[in-house]
Amino acid sequence: MGVVMLSTRISADPDLLQDICVADLTSAVKVNGFACKSNVTAEDFFFNGLAKPGVVNNSFGSLVTGANVQKIPGLNTLGLSLGRIDYAPGGLNPPHTHPRATEIVFVLQGELDVGFITTANVLISKTIKKGEVFAFPKGLVHFQKNNGKSPASVISAFNSQLPGTQSIAATLFAASPPVPDNVLTKAFQVGTKEVDKIKSKFAPKK
Repeated sequence: MGVVMLSTRISADPDLLQDICVADLTSAVKVNGFACKSNVTAEDFFFNGLAKPGVVNNSFGSLVTGANVQKIPGLNTLGLSLGRIDYAPGGLNPPHTHPRATEIVFVLQGELDVGFITTANVLISKTIKKGEVFAFPKGLVHFQKNNGKSPASVISAFNSQLPGTQSIAATLFAASPPVPDNVLTKAFQVGTKEVDKIKSKFAPKK
């Protein structure tokens, strides 16, 4: 009689097979992750980019600052990363997904309306404030909105060195090459003029 052993995984990424594998971000070798480099220093494990609020000056009123393997090469194969999100009053981190990780946020300041949508199209939402946390399951569409009159910010954590982000609107209306209009008009039950108008909002600024 065979015995099946199930192991609990903390990381969404593959397990590491050595103590460290600091990413060589310049290597031409393509692997699932990054090739290891040999000259390792403490700077490979350090990043100070989350210490101060980001400058929010875009139409969404939010700014995401990542602290992933691309900023901290020492995270390669370790299966985790962080980020900071800053929101202006009324700012939105628009609906998006992280295909490779679950996310949990810790509110540094302010108050946010947050939520995710299950595959059964059920919205799970809550208002969170300073000192509170909220989790977004891997791969599900989610968002955060600052409905307050003062700035807000969170620290986000992921169980992947590079969780990836797909913003729903930008993915559909700013893809290159573009998603065919007849796909978008059929999917959203709107006309070509409406699709073109939305696409114009995501066109690169000249």
